[in-house]
Amino acid sequence: MIEVLIIEDDPRVAEINRRFLEKTEGYQLIGMAKNGQEGLEKLEIMQPHLVLLDVFLPDFKGTELIWKIRTELQDTDIIMITAAGEMDTIQEALRGGIFDYLVKPVMFERFTQSLENYRKYRKTISQSKRMDQSQLDTLIFSHSAPSDFVPLLPKGIDRITLNKVLQTMKQNSKKGLTAEQVGTQLGVSRTTARRYLEYLVSIQKLQTDQRYGTIGRPERKFLWIS
Repeated sequence: MIEVLIIEDDPRVAEINRRFLEKTEGYQLIGMAKNGQEGLEKLEIMQPHLVLLDVFLPDFKGTELIWKIRTELQDTDIIMITAAGEMDTIQEALRGGIFDYLVKPVMFERFTQSLENYRKYRKTISQSKRMDQSQLDTLIFSHSAPSDFVPLLPKGIDRITLNKVLQTMKQNSKKGLTAEQVGTQLGVSRTTARRYLEYLVSIQKLQTDQRYGTIGRPERKFLWIS
C-alpha cells in the first residue's frame, strides 16, 4: 500500500481528499495535518510515500514545505492540491520536484488519474535497474501528459499506424489480440503488427499473456494495460 499524508488547512477540502483517496485502490491514508508545523511533525514520524499538499497554510506556504521535504525526506513524493494558479508558485513547486499539480476544485477523475500515474511510477522504479531513452521518456512524462501520450518514436514506427494500433488494442482491451489478429484488422503484415505491439510493450502501454502461447497456438496475446 502507498501511504499518504494530507496537509490541508480547509477541513472540507481535507475531507474531500480523504474520501477520494479511500476510493482509489492501492492507497492508505496514514495521517492528516491542518498546518505546516503539524505537517512537519507527522512527516518526521510517519515518513509517508506521498504527501497531498496545499500551498496556502496558516503558518507558512506549502512551497516552503516542499524544500524541507526534499532536504530531509528524499523518498517522499509530493502532489500539490491547491487553489494557487500563479505561475511563480507553480514554477517553484515544479523546481522542487513535485510529481503533479492539481488546481482546486479538483474533479475525482483527475485526482484518480494522478494517483494511478503515481502508482505506475512507483511500480516502474521499484522493478527497473536500468532504462533506455524511450522508457525514461515514458516514466518522466506519463504523469503530466494525456493517457495516449507516446514519446519520440524510434525508426520503423510511424505515428499514424501506431495510433491505429493503440485504438485497436483499446477497443479489444478485455480480450486482447495477437499480432496476427491486429494485422488482419489493420491490413498490415503480422511482422509489422508485432513490431508496433512490441514497441507498445516496451513503453508499458501493453503487456503480453505468456500463457496464451502454451495452449496450442504459438502466437502471444497482447493485452491493454488499464
